[in-house]
Amino acid sequence: MDDRKKETILFVDDEESILDVASRYFERQGYQTLTACNGVEALKIFETENVDCCFTDINMPEMNGLELAENIRKHDSTMPVIVMTGYPSLENTIQTLKNGVVDFLIKPVNLRQMELCMLRVMQQRGLFVENVLLKEEVKGKERLEKLNRELLYKVDELNILNKIMGSFTTTASSTDVFKCTVDVALEITHADHCMFHVINESVGQPFEVASAGTGEDKKEESEPESGLPLPPNAVEEQPADSESCLSRVIMEVASDRIPLLISENNGVRGLPKELLSVMIVPLKIREKVFGVLTAVIRRGAVRFSEKDLYYLSFMTQSAANSIENLALYENIYENLFATLYAFVNAVEARDLYTRQHSNRVTGISLILGKQLGCTGEELDILNFAGHLHDIGKIGIRDDILLKSDRLTAQEFEKIKEHPAIGANILEQLGMWEKERQIIRCHHERFDGTGYPDGLKQEQIPFLARILSVADVYDAMASDRAYRKRMEEELILKVINEGAGTQFDPDVVVAFNHVYNQGTILTYTENNLLKDAGHPPGGNE
Repeated sequence: MDDRKKETILFVDDEESILDVASRYFERQGYQTLTACNGVEALKIFETENVDCCFTDINMPEMNGLELAENIRKHDSTMPVIVMTGYPSLENTIQTLKNGVVDFLIKPVNLRQMELCMLRVMQQRGLFVENVLLKEEVKGKERLEKLNRELLYKVDELNILNKIMGSFTTTASSTDVFKCTVDVALEITHADHCMFHVINESVGQPFEVASAGTGEDKKEESEPESGLPLPPNAVEEQPADSESCLSRVIMEVASDRIPLLISENNGVRGLPKELLSVMIVPLKIREKVFGVLTAVIRRGAVRFSEKDLYYLSFMTQSAANSIENLALYENIYENLFATLYAFVNAVEARDLYTRQHSNRVTGISLILGKQLGCTGEELDILNFAGHLHDIGKIGIRDDILLKSDRLTAQEFEKIKEHPAIGANILEQLGMWEKERQIIRCHHERFDGTGYPDGLKQEQIPFLARILSVADVYDAMASDRAYRKRMEEELILKVINEGAGTQFDPDVVVAFNHVYNQGTILTYTENNLLKDAGHPPGGNE
């Protein structure tokens, strides 16, 4: 717990609801609060209490806010007074400044905005008081020069902190926050490369959703990010485990929940020596690590310092507040959906077949769903789950996922984990329960011999039974790295023989109906044509 003294703040307003909301918020932040309904009450409080900062309305009975500010200035010329009003005007603004007011906020005022304003003016007051006292005590040019250097340093620091806070005011989605975080981190730390990784316990490894770099470090914007970039002038002889070493350390920091600063890397924690200096800072939301911000230096004489670590730590907290506010108060569905599709992009960058297959499976599932009389809501659920049914493959190693020949029994057991991994990813986001169940169950069999849970018949969600038929059909009807597509006659035989064992018989009946109409064949031929030129790969 922070033992440092917290400021005492006086709130003056004739609206009791405003006083109540403001005092409760600041008390939760650890501050002492006092309240008054008008200027007369406020002045009485100043006579008996030590007040560090005052927020006041302008229009109040008995004594208004401007008169109060003038009287406070006579009592203590350094006291910061912040005026809040719902009726801004140029005349009021000029008058408030004349009366010693240091800032001017327009109602309605965001509570976080009030806190940031208070912190800013209190820091300015501290600098001002410190400057006055030192000038009184210190005689001589050396002391004054030292004071000026300190003030310039603090002003510079304050400007950087304000820049960080201001950078997140225009972010409209979590993906904007990720991009903003790496861009600003790159600018203020002068790193060669900055990356933001989302941490997911089901996957067990970080994956990159945003990065920024300069010169040779920066990839073409159109190129999907699949991992950490190579340093400039890198050659094939570079150690193959450089990426995995950094990924391992990132996961260690996420687990420890403590920022890491390696100012001068001499092989610390097994990191490759081409990473001359490294910072890794966890981003926590409600005390749970959501992601990690990483900055690296690969060239030059500059190295990261404690000041840089302080800035990145402040930034991750600001980013966390932005993500949480976006998720909780502004656009929950869209922002979590954007976060989820960061996972999808990572999968697609590894295996083009996954994207092609998922798109076709979704289309076939919707055809079957309409034939079976699914509602509009059910079709929406099926559309969502279809596109994401293989998202769990992000947790499967490339040497297994992209293997060009048949899998061993052990490798297939690893592949069988992807439905559960995909379901766990959605579970951590706290939404889409029905979609999560479909993703988890799309490899269950009607007779109970499927995976991961061995469910059977009605235990398997109906929409998952639809997706299962579409998934198997497309897998057999598509070229794979280890085989060519199967003959259509054989595909139909497999599906019909699987009725009652692998598949729901009702879904097979519906499949035969739309197939005989030519709907499925026309759809798959059109979409296979669209995907021509993209080499297939991956294992189901």
